Amino acid sequence: MKEGELMNNFSQEPERRTIVDVTGLNRFLSRMYGMMTIAVLVSALSAYLTMTVFRTQVMTLFASNPAMTWILLLVPLALTFGISFRATRNPVASFVMLMIMAIVYGVEFSLIAGAYTGRSIASAFVASSTVFITMAVIGTTTKKNLNNLGSYASAALIGLIVAMLINMFLRNPMVSYVFSFIAVIIFTILTAWDAQRMKQIYENYGGQVSVDGLAVAGALALYLDFVNLFLQFLQIFGFSNRN
Repeated sequence: MKEGELMNNFSQEPERRTIVDVTGLNRFLSRMYGMMTIAVLVSALSAYLTMTVFRTQVMTLFASNPAMTWILLLVPLALTFGISFRATRNPVASFVMLMIMAIVYGVEFSLIAGAYTGRSIASAFVASSTVFITMAVIGTTTKKNLNNLGSYASAALIGLIVAMLINMFLRNPMVSYVFSFIAVIIFTILTAWDAQRMKQIYENYGGQVSVDGLAVAGALALYLDFVNLFLQFLQIFGFSNRN
């Protein structure tokens, strides 16, 4: 009788552990995508308020102080590094920094959106949301390892950034248009890779680091993927409609 009970315990233990692991993973993914969604909504609200309620004040501030443009560009970069290094050590502060970044990007979006029609903006949002959701699901559920594909995409992104910087001096709109298609392909791949990568990190180290901090780090990566998809689709849809 004792031996039978012992065998039953061993046979049931793996199943029980699997259930616990799946529950923890689902909780982690919910937190990560929830934070990412909040960041997107904060950016959208920030952009809307900047374009409507605070439009005059913001335009006056940027017109009177040209340095604000550089501040607006450099602050998200600094916050990205801050979140990356502090996420697992101080999840609360990292989440606050993520929200500040979302607000800053919202202000940037409002300034960029002035050059595009409402139709182009809506089309870009729908397209980027569709691509992001599809690739996030694929990255989370696929059994195929995307590490090599993600590494190639990361290398291609570095090359594309260099080419974009050069084109800033050449000011060739058709080249920028072509680069936007390339960027969409790159960030489509990166979205799936980041989704899979964060899942793998949780499975390997979830018990050793702060789960909330890991969720913030994942939300940051996915938020940046979505933002870049949106900006590139905006460039594509608005190419013929820019003021």
